[in-house]
Amino acid sequence: MKNLIYICVLLGLVSSCQTSNQALSKQRDYSFLTDSLRIKPQLEKYKLPGFSIVVFENYKIAYTNQFGLKSMNAQEKIDENTAFSCASISKPITALLCHILEEKGLINLDEPIDKYLKRWHLPKSKLTENNIPTWKPFFNHTSGASQSGFEDHYEGENIPTLQQSLMGQIPGYNKEIEFLFTPGTDWQYSGGGYVIVQMALEDTLNKSIAELANEYIFAPLGMKNTTMIQPNQSGFPTNVALVHDKDGKVIKTGLPITPQVGPSGLWSTPTDLAQLSIEIQNALRNKNNKVISHQVAKKITEVSALKNAVGGWGYGWQKSFGYNNYEWFSCNGSNTGVGGSTFATMTDGNGFVILANGEKPNRIPVITQAQRKILTLMNWDGKSEHEETQEIPLDLKQKLAGTYDDFLYSQKMPTKIIEKNNRLYVESPMLGMFKGKNDNELIYLKNGLFKLVDYPNLLKFEFANGKPSSVTLIRGRLNTKVTLINEEK
Repeated sequence: MKNLIYICVLLGLVSSCQTSNQALSKQRDYSFLTDSLRIKPQLEKYKLPGFSIVVFENYKIAYTNQFGLKSMNAQEKIDENTAFSCASISKPITALLCHILEEKGLINLDEPIDKYLKRWHLPKSKLTENNIPTWKPFFNHTSGASQSGFEDHYEGENIPTLQQSLMGQIPGYNKEIEFLFTPGTDWQYSGGGYVIVQMALEDTLNKSIAELANEYIFAPLGMKNTTMIQPNQSGFPTNVALVHDKDGKVIKTGLPITPQVGPSGLWSTPTDLAQLSIEIQNALRNKNNKVISHQVAKKITEVSALKNAVGGWGYGWQKSFGYNNYEWFSCNGSNTGVGGSTFATMTDGNGFVILANGEKPNRIPVITQAQRKILTLMNWDGKSEHEETQEIPLDLKQKLAGTYDDFLYSQKMPTKIIEKNNRLYVESPMLGMFKGKNDNELIYLKNGLFKLVDYPNLLKFEFANGKPSSVTLIRGRLNTKVTLINEEK
């Protein structure tokens, strides 16, 4: 759960693991995925110890497979019940928990969060004098709180308290958490914001976040291999994957301890995370949902932040992608020596979850190719009604063509608009990484807006002196204007 930008860029990466545990649907044989993904030779190539994957379709788990070992120090294979440290995938779980507790009348997310804190209080700041933060801006990273991520600890080390974490008395920080901008006016990834949420929950309800999550989410949904209990606490599971460095060696004890549980302390399996995703998907259509209400599902998956928010963010979930004509809710987790992703469509009940116990150089190439293949091989297509389009006038094509600062994701990467075969295409490093090629056509709609393949926001270009000067990103009721900086010299 380290650098946010890397977390976002690597969001979609996915793959699978070695024991052939496949759940085959009656309608379709998914065994072709094993041969197509070719995970085993990639584990050897990249020295990745282990890999676990689940693919779900039409609101049911369709395929699950595991490859490799829990630890390179032993020969015990990963199985479907092997839990991994999930890093930032903890955040949407924490946000979901808060929304469930609000629905039960135990907290009010529209009240100032400081009202719920006892062990520590928000620092005084001119930025919050006239804009006192409630719970919600901490969920979608618009609170302005500092502290992006945290260092893991291991048994035998001095484990900091939540108070020490917020006071900045931990590795990587030397001062108390602070506000960097007025809440709600900008976006910056903040693990520290979720530490504040964790403390508010625990101070108010007199239970650990691990107890609360198990009581209201994990146990009711039958997520038997999921916990927020840490390796130094009673009740931590025994069937777990150890973390490994880039050389494939176990890091220290192999079991990272995370006192900042709310932002990064979750342990789970792809199967359990798929179950959770399907529950949210069912709740969104208000059918077959058992624990999460339709109202809560809508709240946690709606886009609530757009300005500088990496293409879009919800209360915990990232909302940046439009693969295969679907809108997705997703999250990527990345801790030292372990990581993965969960991706789910807002409609039709499709998606995948991948977790791997290796460092970034080892796991990212394997996860990347797996994600690309899944998005291609599953033939998912969420295209519904055919939108009314029109030809882009020649003079408009000529005006738009150029190289710009990243106006899609605000990640400071060159983004090109080029003409090809009498059509306009956008070349984005981020979209190219996820799909493996830049064929993102810019489509001109009858209403004068543009739609980009694999990108969920509509685009409205504005011009000054015959050149594009800005583009407004539009998603539902939200919009944000981005200045177009032409990088061509």
